[in-house]
Amino acid sequence: MFSFFKRFKKPADEPLDTPQDESVEAAEDEEISEAELERQALGAEAEPEEAAPEIHEKAAPVAPEPVKPAAPSTAESKEYWQGRTTSQWLRAPETDQASEEIVPPPMLDAAAKKSWLSRLRHGLSKTSNNLTGIFVSAKIDEDLYEELETALLMSDAGVDATEFLLESLREKVRAERLTDATQVKAALRELLIDLLRPLEKSLMLGRAQPLVMMIAGVNGVGKTTSIGKLAKHLQRFNQSVLLAAGDTFRAAAREQLTVWGERNNVTVIAQESGDAAAVIYDAVGAARARKIDVMMADTAGRLPTQLHLMEELRKVRRVIAKAMPDAPHEVLLVIDANTGQNALAQVKAFDDALGLTGLVVTKLDGTAKGGILAAIARQRPIPVYFIGVGEKVEDLQPFSAEEFADALLG
Repeated sequence: MFSFFKRFKKPADEPLDTPQDESVEAAEDEEISEAELERQALGAEAEPEEAAPEIHEKAAPVAPEPVKPAAPSTAESKEYWQGRTTSQWLRAPETDQASEEIVPPPMLDAAAKKSWLSRLRHGLSKTSNNLTGIFVSAKIDEDLYEELETALLMSDAGVDATEFLLESLREKVRAERLTDATQVKAALRELLIDLLRPLEKSLMLGRAQPLVMMIAGVNGVGKTTSIGKLAKHLQRFNQSVLLAAGDTFRAAAREQLTVWGERNNVTVIAQESGDAAAVIYDAVGAARARKIDVMMADTAGRLPTQLHLMEELRKVRRVIAKAMPDAPHEVLLVIDANTGQNALAQVKAFDDALGLTGLVVTKLDGTAKGGILAAIARQRPIPVYFIGVGEKVEDLQPFSAEEFADALLG
């Protein structure tokens, strides 16, 4: 399993953008003023006929930036990392410099890990029961392949992924002369892992300040909740976070994000109403002034079939790029695993419109079929950074192809 995140190391002598004695409030005022000038320069795109209301921060005041733990000594590092795989720790990119920069991240202990895997298996039990039952005292014949085809299609794997897995399985059975149903099940597990492996990828931190993340998704998929959970994960890696309430369309979306901001002691840039692009533009400026590590922008839920609404998302992306030339650095789509092939349609539409860099798959908590990830892997293999199995913060965990395949095949 891959690590939660990877992190670039920042040069120690990197100059600050603002003087040390400059107050946070002064920096904010300066950035908001620049944002106003930018909106005037944008002309029609910034919708000047509606004056954007003044931005209010609804969350608790910005907490002092956490003090990062001292780097362990060489002896301590060797003792800590002994017996641990590279998937269990956060590491800097490969460099010629010493490894004392490595800071062990918080880990799920054995009990928490077992609990997480148990909830994942429970969440995928509907598909797992259908698949595993086929191999009980089964003969390796055409009937077995037909039953597997039906089970995979019912799991939302789709026609393309189902045909690919079955053809690969037939070839593997012939090449390796498999004669036992247990062996065929193990072979299917290997093929499924190989299919899902390209979806594994770590979220790289520290390559920009702030690292700007744009979060999209249709209404009801758990987008705002996932942002709150992800903010908590980032804080555990000593990342300062700022949230932008860019969902100005849905009722109570701003309030919901503000609640998560208060829980995590994270500032939320919001306004009562107005243009989402203007809110997010000012949030990028505030994050740069405060030296925030990660800025996450919530956006309004959009159905991919509503082309005029999708165009508003494209506008938000363009405005973010004006606020910070290389941003957004991540464009994530949150999808509901219960929506089946419709989730694949969403991935295609949002990727075509925004250029997605990653996915967050939610609601794998008892009714989801899970095969949709196989369909995504075949037709639009965008990395799955996280999967969620419940409402708690710890229920959002990095995606692992091996763990997912084991949960599907019991």
